[in-house]
Amino acid sequence: MLKGIALSIASSCAFASLYYYATLLKPLNGEEIFGWRMLLTLPCVTLFLLLGREWDPVKEIFARLKQQPILIFGLAASSALLGVQQWLFMWAPINGRGLQVSLGYFLLPLVMLMIGMLVYRERLSRLQKTAGISALLGVAHELFQVGGFAWETLLVAGGFPIYFMLRRKLNTANLGGLWFDMLLVLPIACWFVLGQQSTMAHFEQAPRLYILVLILAVISAAAFMAYTTAGRLLPFSLFGLLGYVEPVLMVAVALLIGERIAPHEWATYIPIWVAVGLLMVEGLNHLRGQSVRYS
Repeated sequence: MLKGIALSIASSCAFASLYYYATLLKPLNGEEIFGWRMLLTLPCVTLFLLLGREWDPVKEIFARLKQQPILIFGLAASSALLGVQQWLFMWAPINGRGLQVSLGYFLLPLVMLMIGMLVYRERLSRLQKTAGISALLGVAHELFQVGGFAWETLLVAGGFPIYFMLRRKLNTANLGGLWFDMLLVLPIACWFVLGQQSTMAHFEQAPRLYILVLILAVISAAAFMAYTTAGRLLPFSLFGLLGYVEPVLMVAVALLIGERIAPHEWATYIPIWVAVGLLMVEGLNHLRGQSVRYS
């Protein structure tokens, strides 16, 4: 479990860095950044899988497709769900919607916590329950204060749980499933990159983009692989609760690039940040437990 926790935190840090990194890729727009990210990340993921001798899950899914061709529809749905989220992630920070998306990532672990209890019958520790209640207070304030959530927030909070549940249902919650998700989204990525006449003009205008998009791909591949592996190693509820690390960092990035939290929004964020602190305590408890076990 310790490996899963470490990978989850590492992936959160990597994804949060991409949130800021998108602002360095101007004059590319959100669709172009998404397209380049998908096009270049897949070769990196493929290389990592081959070098790390992790190609077997990919071969297994190919074998399943030969036996069950109907599986392609499930894989296509999984790919579409991931593609929409990755487009939104690249689009939001350069369009002034970073805080709305980060709030969706705050809500996401709470939704996953509920799914873990209700669907997968997972039992929560006392600290996990307290963290969930604290986060729920922040959510309740946002509903009372605003009366609802932005579409970006709802898309993240509702879309990702469906994606994770579908992958578990398809038995593709592994690096092979991630590889297929990225493979099947390539036609859309190509259209975003090659279907816009301004794309190459942007590279001629800012030659630094050639290097920056390559770095984007490497960071993305590492983050994706760490996140997928963590999801396989951790219980659904704990995996969801650890997801609070990423939106905290995303809020910091959003503030760094000029967005601001309104005074009435602090009552939403503070209880959720308290939940993050409780999860850190939960992680320390796991560390102590492991130390005692092996001492």
